[in-house]
Amino acid sequence: MLSRVARQGFFMLLVIVLVSGGCDKLKGERPLRPIREYEKMIVGNLYADYVGTRNCLAACHEHDRLKLFFDASTMGAQLKKGSGMPLVDCESCHGPGSLAVRDLTPDLVAANAAKGVKTPCDFKTLIDLAALPAPAQSLICLKCHSANATFNLHNWNAGIHAVNEVSCFDCHDVHSSPDLKVTPLASGRLCFSCHEAAQMEFSLSSHHPLKEGRVFCVDCHDPHGGFGESSLQKDTVRETCVQCHPEKRGPFLYEHADVVEECLNCHAPHGSVNQRLLVAREPFLCLRCHEGHFINKPEGGAISAGYARGLYTRCTDCHSRIHGTDVPSSSGRGRFTQ
Repeated sequence: MLSRVARQGFFMLLVIVLVSGGCDKLKGERPLRPIREYEKMIVGNLYADYVGTRNCLAACHEHDRLKLFFDASTMGAQLKKGSGMPLVDCESCHGPGSLAVRDLTPDLVAANAAKGVKTPCDFKTLIDLAALPAPAQSLICLKCHSANATFNLHNWNAGIHAVNEVSCFDCHDVHSSPDLKVTPLASGRLCFSCHEAAQMEFSLSSHHPLKEGRVFCVDCHDPHGGFGESSLQKDTVRETCVQCHPEKRGPFLYEHADVVEECLNCHAPHGSVNQRLLVAREPFLCLRCHEGHFINKPEGGAISAGYARGLYTRCTDCHSRIHGTDVPSSSGRGRFTQ
């Protein structure tokens, strides 16, 4: 007969085993539907045949403007002979189009053109892209952009956008203009449509100059997913920051350990009410790790360096090389004062 303590220990062990097994499932990818279900959504009408973009557009003048944009785009260039690129056309995304243009004759198109009326095709026979769930929408793009296409989106499925069911269509409109990419200047407005908290932080008194057009969201973040936290362009926050702040990279003979390890210990990445994007005002920021000390007054006596009124209220007034230095202080020790 097991004792009470033994029974409790066995019970706790059983709970740990069950929880550990559950964590493995939580870490795995869990689409709303099996991936094969999404694949079926983008196959298109099984009773239709591929007829080619030229045949589609020759029978229908509804999309003439879109055709001009597509021909001038990166994907449209792949239709040109000798491009050496995989074939990409309207049916690559919209599915086979023979049924869509089946009832459109040259005579009907000409008659409507004489009346000043465009002849639409039968859209219902094509893939209803707008009605697809986000994973299926992105899968249409990933058919090409997850292998050797430029650019390669092999990190997309592990990215925060894919996990939160943001599709490629939410940011890109392949029909809007010849340039299918989002420019760095436009990326801020696009990101702020979802990231309202970040937009507020960039409006604080001390902020990275994103609204001034000197830095952009994509300078630090990869919207298509990455290996770093918060979809950073680099593996760590520090490696991302020193791209623009190389003087803080080091290595230094005298290093400020917390600063070297993590910039976010002291700085807010987007904006702050304190100077230099600090998460707290001096001297209170430094006092979180360092005890206060006293300094000598010119007239004699000593006063707290941290709480002096009108004098020496900022630690960096003396410790100016706070990120690290190769020069020792007057005491011969690293005090970050030079």
